[in-house]
This record gives sequence, structure tokens and C-alpha cells, in this order.
Amino acid sequence: MLITFSDFTSIPVLWLQTAIAAIWVLFILLIAWVVNRFADKPEIVRKIVHIGTGNVILIAWWLDIPASVGITASILASAITLLSYRFPILPGINSVGRQSLGTFFYSVSFGILVAWFWYLQQPQYAALGILIMTWGDGLAALIGQRFGTHKYKVFGTEKSWEGSLTMMLVSYLVSGLILVGTQGNSWQTWAISLIVAVIATALEAVSFLGIDNLTVPLGSAALAFFLSQLVLS
Repeated sequence: MLITFSDFTSIPVLWLQTAIAAIWVLFILLIAWVVNRFADKPEIVRKIVHIGTGNVILIAWWLDIPASVGITASILASAITLLSYRFPILPGINSVGRQSLGTFFYSVSFGILVAWFWYLQQPQYAALGILIMTWGDGLAALIGQRFGTHKYKVFGTEKSWEGSLTMMLVSYLVSGLILVGTQGNSWQTWAISLIVAVIATALEAVSFLGIDNLTVPLGSAALAFFLSQLVLS
């Protein structure tokens, strides 16, 4: 049967918005499953999910998906990830018994930021916080593991200067692009982005047991919001 454009226009907008976001997440999970199935690289699998699913915040922002959808998805994802630490629900994404609640905190931070900034009608800050965690922390881990030869320790956790520098640069670019796109190109905008990048990197460095997946997005978004209100209003 031929599907016409009118068939799509008859679909309720909310269902269409939700379907697009869900298809993206399922696509990322499919890629992760394939990599996990044919390559024994669990850390790569986790980063595919970490980076890939985080970008759904852009879909939610651009399509103006209601906050209730994002919050509900966050609650469901949080419940699933908690169960997956005990049962092999997400093999390759969470290791059973792994001493980290990072994936859980990641899901929680998404719901908190959507609830906060959708209510304020400032979704760009939710996107900023999530994408700093998504791309900054994700790439920092990969670069640190591959090229991190200069190590340092914070609270017993080993980090690399190469990874932290990657975190700072990516956070700066993410903040700058989002703030310039929504607030205009000015030295104040780039100054705010630099401060956010430095604090995000510090939060990532001092975190443990995966709590940076909560402190980094919430801290980055809150700082960018309050500094923007202070400087640009």
C-alpha cells in the first residue's frame, strides 16, 4: 500500500514527536547491540550509548516535545538502568555488579533538566547540560584511555590531563555554540562558555561512582543559566 504525506499529517503531533525520539534511541541501541554482538569492546559499546542517546535532547528541543514525555522517559530509563545493574537487561551497556551508577544518574539528570528548563521555557540550557555530559565526558574518556599518558589522582580516582583537556575543549565548544545560537555572538557569551567549561571539567575530575553524570549536566546548565541571567539580562 502506498503511504502518502497525508497519512503522516493525520498522525497526532505528540505521537509523531515521541516516535521520532524513540526511533533515534532504538537506532542507537541497535548499533550498540551489533557492536556488542560482534566485537568484545564493552567500553566502546557504553560510549556509543552514552554519546548517541544523549543527542535525543536536541530532538526534544527542536521538536518542542512536551516536558511530560521527557520526564516519563527519564523515569522509565532510570528504572531500567537500576535493574540492569543486578540483571543482564542491558548487556554490554552496564556490567552486572559494576561499581558505578553512572547510567542511572545520566537518566535522572535528563529528567531533572527537562522538568526545570522546559518549565522556564529555556530548553537550550537543558540541551547544554546534557550535551556537555554527552560529548565532553564521552570523548574525554575515549581520549584519556587511548592517549592519556599524563596521569593524576583525585580522591583515589585516576584521571589523565589529556582526558581533562578534551573535556574542557568540548565543553567550551558545546556551550559556545548553543549560547551563541540562542543569545547572540558576544564576548560575554564566550566568557560564560569558558567558565562553564572549566567548572564542568572540575566537576568531572572530582566525581566518583559515576556521579559526574549528575553533577556535570546539572552544574553546567545551572551555571550557564544563572550567569546568562546575570550578565546578559
